[in-house]
Order: sequence, then C-alpha cells, then structure tokens
Amino acid sequence: MTSQGALPGSASVLVLRSAAKQLVSNSIRIPMTHLEPSRCRNLAGAGLVLVVAMLGCQQADRGGGEPAAGNRDLEATPLATAPLETVSHEVAAPAETEAGHERMRAVLQDIAERTADENPFLGDRQLRQLRKRIESFADDPQVHVGRKWRTLYNAGQLELRQGREAEAIALLKQALELAPQVTFKPSAEKLSHLQLGIAHMRLGETENCCSQHNSDSCILPIRGGGIHTREEGSRNAIKHFMAVLSMPAAADARQERLEVDEGARWLMNVAYMTLDEWPDKVPEEYRVGEEYFASTLEFPRFVNVYPRFGLSTFNLSGGAIVDDLDGDADLDVLTCSWDTQGQTQVFRNLGNGKFVECTAESGLVGFYGGLNLNQADYDNDGDLDIYINRGAWLKSNGYHPNSLLRNDGNLQFTDVTFAAGLAEPFLPTKTSCWADYDNDGDLDLYVGNESSRGVVAPCQLFRNNGDGTFTDVAAEAGVADEVFSMGAVWGDYNGDRYPDLYLSLMGPNKLYRNNGDGTFTDVAEELGVWEPQASFPTWFWDFDNDGHLDIFASASSGPVGVLDSDFRFEMMKLYRNQGDGTFRDVAAERKLTYPAQPMGANFGDVNTDGYPDFYLATGNVDYSELRPNVMFCSEGAERFHNVTMAGGFGHLQKGHGVAFADIDNDGDQDVYVQMGGAYPGDKFNDALFENPGFGHHWIMIDLVGTQSNRSAIGAQIHVRISEEGTTRSIRHLVSSGSSFGANPLDQTIGLGRAEKIVSLEVYWPTSDTRQTFDDVPIDQAIQIREGIDKFTVIERPQFEIGR
Repeated sequence: MTSQGALPGSASVLVLRSAAKQLVSNSIRIPMTHLEPSRCRNLAGAGLVLVVAMLGCQQADRGGGEPAAGNRDLEATPLATAPLETVSHEVAAPAETEAGHERMRAVLQDIAERTADENPFLGDRQLRQLRKRIESFADDPQVHVGRKWRTLYNAGQLELRQGREAEAIALLKQALELAPQVTFKPSAEKLSHLQLGIAHMRLGETENCCSQHNSDSCILPIRGGGIHTREEGSRNAIKHFMAVLSMPAAADARQERLEVDEGARWLMNVAYMTLDEWPDKVPEEYRVGEEYFASTLEFPRFVNVYPRFGLSTFNLSGGAIVDDLDGDADLDVLTCSWDTQGQTQVFRNLGNGKFVECTAESGLVGFYGGLNLNQADYDNDGDLDIYINRGAWLKSNGYHPNSLLRNDGNLQFTDVTFAAGLAEPFLPTKTSCWADYDNDGDLDLYVGNESSRGVVAPCQLFRNNGDGTFTDVAAEAGVADEVFSMGAVWGDYNGDRYPDLYLSLMGPNKLYRNNGDGTFTDVAEELGVWEPQASFPTWFWDFDNDGHLDIFASASSGPVGVLDSDFRFEMMKLYRNQGDGTFRDVAAERKLTYPAQPMGANFGDVNTDGYPDFYLATGNVDYSELRPNVMFCSEGAERFHNVTMAGGFGHLQKGHGVAFADIDNDGDQDVYVQMGGAYPGDKFNDALFENPGFGHHWIMIDLVGTQSNRSAIGAQIHVRISEEGTTRSIRHLVSSGSSFGANPLDQTIGLGRAEKIVSLEVYWPTSDTRQTFDDVPIDQAIQIREGIDKFTVIERPQFEIGR
C-alpha cells in the first residue's frame, strides 16, 4: 500500500485544517454504545449471538437464567484525424480549486484522526473500556460470573475485529472456562465455542491466505495453493465447531439453528477443505455434499491473476473503477476503501501487461475513505472524473464529505467538491449515479443518502449548471426522500428519451418515472417493482436483448447458514420489461434462486455470446460470513447457470466493487473485484479473474457525445449480427453498470459466433438522433462520435497480464 504522505505545511493549509476540525467538531456525534454495529441486511435476525449473550448475562447478573440521423456508410479513418468539437465547461479559478483540494484533504485527515474514538467499526474505544473492566476484576472477586463471562466474550470479539487473533483467542478461552456457570439459550458454552471456532478460522486465514497469498487462496472449492500449510487455525476451528454441533438447537429454535448450528456446520466444512480433508473426513451428518459445488453448465476456469497483476491493494471494503483514466486507450485502475485511514489508490496501465501505482503523482495522497465510487466526464473535457461516496453505515458518525475529483489529464486529479457546490452538507452515503436527466447535454448527479434514527439525510439530485457547479434540485424534483439508500441507477425504461431512476432501499424500493419537466413520479408499487425490501446492488440492463430495459434487484437472503440448508428468505428479483410499460418478475423461472447476500456486484458478458452475465460479490460484516462470491452465466436469456465453482469465481473473502473489463485488450472481459471487510482485521487483496477466452467474436465501441454528454452515458447501442444462418440483436446501454461497481464506459460487446455485423446503430436520447453503420468488421475497437458519419479504428495492443 502507498504510505500516507504528510500534509502540505503552508499556513493557509493549517488554517483550513483548523476550520475543518471546527466544522466537524460541531457535527452531531453520538458515542458508540453497542458492541454489535448495525448489520448490513441480515433478515434472519442479525446479531443473535452477541445480543443474546448480552441480554442473557444481564439476566444472570440479576440472578436470572434464560435469556439516437440516417444511414451511415462504413468508412474508417485514423483516430488522430478527427478532432472533437465538444466544448468543455468553464471551471473554477485555480486558486479556488487548489484551496478546495487542500480543504478536503484536511477534513479527511481530521476524520482519520478521530477514527479510534468515534468509528463503531474501525475504532477501539469500547475495547479499551472492556480491557479496563477486565483489569478491575482482580480487585473485585465478588463480580458476578455472568458479567465476567459477558465482558470476556465481547472483548474477545472486539480484539478479533481489530486483527489481534491471539488476544481474541485467549479472552474467549477464559470465557469458555466460565461458560458452564452461565445459563441461558443459546448457552454461553455453545456461543463461546462458536466464537472460538471463528477466531481460529480467521487465524488460519491470516497465516495462510493473507501472508502466503496466491492465485488459489480462498477460492472455493479450495485446492492447490489454497490448501493451508499452517494448519493450527483450521484444526482448532474444527474442534470448536464440532462442540457447537454437539449441542443442537431445539427444533423450534429457528434462529439459533440458522445462525449458530448451520453456520458452524458450513464453516467446519470450509475448514476441512483448507486441510485437503473434505469431504472424506467430514462426519457424514454434517457434510456439505459435493453436489453443492457442481455446475449445471460446462465452463472453463478463470484464474485469479491478481498476484502477478502488479497492484498492492490489501485493504478493507471499498469501490473499484477500471477505465481509461489517462486517455491512452488502455484501462487503468482506481480504488477506494471505506477505511477512514485507507488511501485512495491510482494505478496506471503501462500497456505492456504491467501496472504502476501513481497515487502520489495523481495528487491524492491523504484522500482517505469511501465505500463506493464511479466515473463520468461531468465537465465534457474528455477526461473521466471520479465521484467518491463516504460515511456509509456510520449513521450519526457518518457526516463525511463526498469527493468530486476533476481529472486534469495524465491521471492528475483536483478535488473540486467545495467549488462545485457538492460538498455541504456532509451526509452519509454509499450510492450515487450520473445521467443527463434533463437532456441538456451535461451530466447530473443523484446521491442516495442514509437517513436513520437521529439522522436526517435527504437524498440529493444535483443539476449540472454547465459552468462547473451544481444545484441541488431534489426537493423541486420530488426525489428528496429521507430513506436509507442502498443503491441507485438510471435507465429509460419507458423509451421516452428521459432517464428514469430506480432506488434500492432499506424497505420498499422506488422507481421514479422521469416526467420530462424536471419532476419525477414514483411508480414502483404500481408497476410491482418495489421488492425485495432487503435489496442492495441494482442495475438496468436489457438481459434478453428485446430493446426494453429490465431491472435487476439483488437481495440479502440471510447468513451463511442458508447456503446448504432449507432456510429461505427474500430472493433476488429480475424484473422483465414487458414492453407495454409494465414489468414481471422472472427470477425463479430463469433459475435465479440462489440465496446470495451481495454487497458489490456488476454485469458483463464473460463468454462473449451477446447475453449479459453477472457477478455478486457477497458477504456481511461478520467474520463468520465466509461465503463464495457467485457468477451467473446467461444461456440465451432463457435461464442463468451458477458457474461459480467450475469457473473459479468462488472467492470466500468479502467482495465489494466489481468491474467487468477487457484489461488485456484481447476482446473478452476479465473480472476485477475489490475485496475486504468492515473491520480492521478483515483486510484482503483484490482479485482479477482472467478470461481464458471462448473463441467468440466481439467489438469494442467508444462513444463520444458532442450534443450529448461527452461520456455518452445513456446512449443505446443496437448491434444486429448474422450467426449460423439467422439474424439476432444485441443491445447495450452505456453506463458503468451496477450501483456498486464501475465497468468501463467503453462497451465491449460479445458477438458469439457471428459471421458478420449486419448493422450497428447508436441512439442518442439527448439529440434524439440515430447513427447507423453497415458491415462493420468484427473483432475491432472503434470510436463513434455523435453526428459524425465515419468511425475510427482504435489500435489497442494485446498483452499478457503481469508478464
């Protein structure tokens, strides 16, 4: 990781930093009072283990017990001979933007310095309090055994979250010794064994998957280099999980069976696998069958080539952008971390298979934090700018500023958030999306904020003023909801040229129809697209290539205990656009019945057949949520196959930002996944799954707007191909994909076994024009500019990643 650089030492910066501290110190802040932070979306009753322990021991303390222009002819011209006519917007004066850049750096530094005391996930304030309490036990031999057990048990979990496995195990062992004297349900003894199993499991991950990281690490089913050479962690974990299973929950104790028993059974099978002893040595009654790891479709293996990729991103959860950020026709990488002391990182693609970190040269040293981010050319100057969302999940401790990073060229960025009018007020958020909702030729920004008890954080719609600034018009537009936002995406579902807005929320989702007059109307309930109520990443796509945008809404379907059991909760939704203004959920009939719990996700076309596939990066905050990320491959839009295990996509570490991107310029999409959890001890390396190729054809299209926004976001591509005697359509909407992931805005389109492209049409909603090209050659990268009747061929040399 890049080391944290010192802040500039000018007096003006010190004044700004002081002002930033004063600003933040005046914010509403509530001390952490609960050991267990609010879980992401666990429908099955998150926090049972800790909450029951706390409540039960409180009773024990009291002596209790139980607790769219015409047809264009094909003509290719050299890329450099076609000048762009788009005029970029004016931007703020250099002095103003420089001051804003340093002001943001100072605010983020202040937040970083307050992390230990105020951040309920990353800080250790309560752990310090518990340590003092434990020390006091020596002076108070009369302390109730229930209180002592509870303190040791909770302190052990908090030590583990900080990444101190040995200390955690020692405390939990002490708790286990006291457990027989504490009575409630589930028993203190059973819960102590469960947490000891989890702690030993994490120790095994640290000693093997982290310190000896390789291409096979944590890929389910575990094999090859993924087998642990240091076995102590897994062997001890198995002993404790067996102890849990020896104390089965009652038949009517549904929550205990799910979260404790089934969770322990799943984790024990994974532990055996790390020792290369699954399935044979797993007791039959607790074994996860081999059929669980089977695929219904023959599929080649994608190798995780991150270890030779040349990046260093060992970090917590966050976002990832894979796109051409320096304009040299290859894809660069930019990542962020929700760690308030975690550095935003920038990696330049050298075009020869190697990447080099250039965070310092980019001007972003000291820019910390951010759970999610995306890219768009908001000022129409030809460079992709970055927007980072901060403060997610932290409620009253999440009054953090977001960042708009203006790309000044050559991977150099300036934070213009304050100058652009996007910074204040600071509100907690993890989702935002770009679109030209008013069709005036520049991109506007929607930010979905997180309102919760004691936190009023209305969602925002920033209209681009065309001069480098924005105005929040959410109230006038009717979208200033006070909701807990999980995801937000734009797409024109009814084909009226104006992008509509779909919101994934904690509670009923919303579909805001764009009325074309600056206002929106929620039609989610009317159209039946308000579920699931525990959704997270979402997107618009045309999964069946019929010319109508469909909606995918993921669901948090429960903890690891659901994976190989009969427990089922809400499931993912695939809303097929019927073409008449209505939708129908077809998830079940398309075989999307897997109980995932995604945090990040995205879609692309991994087998280049022209039908989109998707990847769910899964896992909740707890260490027990050791579950595979999952890949679904479309079979002609008639069904989706789970190809996770066959394809080698089943990474067990927690995944977040996902990008489908042709990183090596060979015409097929690789998959980049930002990895890491919520707690300091849950860092991990990112993953890059290299596409082995399917022998199919492709075309990459770089659209450039002139009357429309330069990024071409919202433009629609329709490719008609001749394939094995028939003609079929393939359609793409230009976007970065999901609400929690950032694909390149250039569109890599799989053409299957096409003999030729019959026609290629681009529709530009803003100008309401169409460009049509006939007989475009396949297996090419081309650029199409709005209003220009010639396309240009882009030269993109292929390379081997990391070679």
